[in-house]
Amino acid sequence: MPLASNGVPRFRRVLLKISGEAFAGNGASVDVNTTQVMAEEIAEVSRAGVSVAVVVGGGNIWRGKVHEEAGMDRATADYMGMLATVINALALQDSLERMGVASRVQTAIAMHQIAEPYIRRRAIRHLEKGRVVIFAAGTGNPYFTTDTTAALRAVEVNAEAILKATKVDGIYTADPKKDPRATRFERLDYMEVLQRGLEVMDSTSMALCMDNALPVIVFDMSVTGNIRRVIWGEAIGTYVGRRETAPVGGAG
Repeated sequence: MPLASNGVPRFRRVLLKISGEAFAGNGASVDVNTTQVMAEEIAEVSRAGVSVAVVVGGGNIWRGKVHEEAGMDRATADYMGMLATVINALALQDSLERMGVASRVQTAIAMHQIAEPYIRRRAIRHLEKGRVVIFAAGTGNPYFTTDTTAALRAVEVNAEAILKATKVDGIYTADPKKDPRATRFERLDYMEVLQRGLEVMDSTSMALCMDNALPVIVFDMSVTGNIRRVIWGEAIGTYVGRRETAPVGGAG
């Protein structure tokens, strides 16, 4: 993806998907320093005029699948996972607001004492006013992942792309940590991801992105400045979208 002209952002509104594992560090389920670094990256692009919505996972606190395999009721395990995402969302909000960045947490499960309920029009209004909106508690329904939440909320708030933050620099033919011959894809079509069974996002979320022509950019968030680089159109990570509309010049 080439840089946008005149040094302006390629995307004016994005949804950033952050896994729960990204919040952990130094043995803590929620590491303050790690969360602060994430907030600094988000603050930089928000202050530059980009609307930023965020969906957070909760895997650093609760892994519903593990407990389901141990015999727990699937719906109960999923609801507990939703509550874990709220903890991460509040931690990120605290870090942002200590930096002077206005933010709102909206939850799909009502908990009025600590966050707003998810209301689409209100979320869009917050974004228009330059506030970072953090979506928590998934979709509010069991059996759906936070990847599906990211796709759904991105479409609802008219985001121009989903930025999928990971620990690797894109999508590979195999796990690069296990297979030294693995190669990185610069760009992929939605159907290629689904047909190859690539573990980018679950099939429900990928199908939703495909139906709405919403690009997904997978990148390494551990590299300082990468959120800005992706938004400004640098060719990093892996771009997933329609072949005929994918930008020329690389991934991004």
